[in-house]
Amino acid sequence: MKILDLYILKKFLVAFFFAMMLIVSVVCILDITERLDDFIDTGFGPLKIFTDYYINFIAWLANLLSPIIIFIAAVFVTARMAAHTEIIAILSSGVSFRRLLFPYLLGSSFIGICIFILQAWILPHANKKRVDFENTYLDTKFYFEERNVHMKISPETYVYLEAYNSDLNMAYQFTLETIIDNKLLYKLKTDKITWVDSCKCWYMEHYSEREFKENGTELYRQGFKKYIQIALSPQDFGNTYMLQSTMTLEELDKYIDKLKLKGSENIFPYLIEKYERFTYPFAIVILTMIGVVVSSKKSREGTGFQIAFGFVLAFVYILMAIVSRNFANVGDIPPLLAVWIPNILFSSIGYIMYRYVPK
Repeated sequence: MKILDLYILKKFLVAFFFAMMLIVSVVCILDITERLDDFIDTGFGPLKIFTDYYINFIAWLANLLSPIIIFIAAVFVTARMAAHTEIIAILSSGVSFRRLLFPYLLGSSFIGICIFILQAWILPHANKKRVDFENTYLDTKFYFEERNVHMKISPETYVYLEAYNSDLNMAYQFTLETIIDNKLLYKLKTDKITWVDSCKCWYMEHYSEREFKENGTELYRQGFKKYIQIALSPQDFGNTYMLQSTMTLEELDKYIDKLKLKGSENIFPYLIEKYERFTYPFAIVILTMIGVVVSSKKSREGTGFQIAFGFVLAFVYILMAIVSRNFANVGDIPPLLAVWIPNILFSSIGYIMYRYVPK
């Protein structure tokens, strides 16, 4: 690294962390204003609210805003250098524009690696505490309100229940069926089934069973006090609000495998979360390079126009990410493609802009 690299890298990183601190502080103040009554109702002091909630909230918010903030930082730093004729002086001294990008690439790669480590292993623990705090003290108590629920708990096992009581961990009008090659082989039915936490199993007081043999005969039984262990627990009826963000990368992989084994259709949010953790570092590098290209030319309108243009591009990126994610959630496009669409498009835009930028 040369003195010029250190000069640009220092300005870039200082601008990034300053913008991050400023924007996160503003958002936190707005959040405090909105939730002040809820915080008062908890009876907690400011220190406990800060340590139990806002430290974790700040970590989540910083990760969420990092691609946009690094883009704004790149635009701001480069636009100011261009306005002071520093870019022209650097290029006139024989430094190529590609070489000028090196400190930006170095800084964005460092931040991207830190963000990946944060998302994969550190942030999920912070999110778990934050989501628990929100569910317990800030949001209304969750109740499972769906009725006539059909679930696939294994490739050949299906469950039906009319209703579920979240307070008692009890399901009503419960049916368990085993179906192989579109043939019903077993059916268990009971009016009420209760979760027993000590044995991690379900208990029913009165039940009926039917077994269908290959020769066409049927075996029918009735009984009392039966315990069963199946791939179903109260967690499957719990609050899934931001559940995917509370899992480490290894936990997320295991949960996705579990959903695939069950044949669940609600797998897309978890696949999107997994793939986004890998695309985030690339997004940070791509947006940094675009920010430099956008703002490297000295403009008569001043740096304000370039920064405003940078905000517009950032808004378009966010909009594309949201739209593609929504399409993936409903199964219209594969989740892996959905999370890469914004990066692919903006990489193409950045390359085109790079080809035509004055060098």
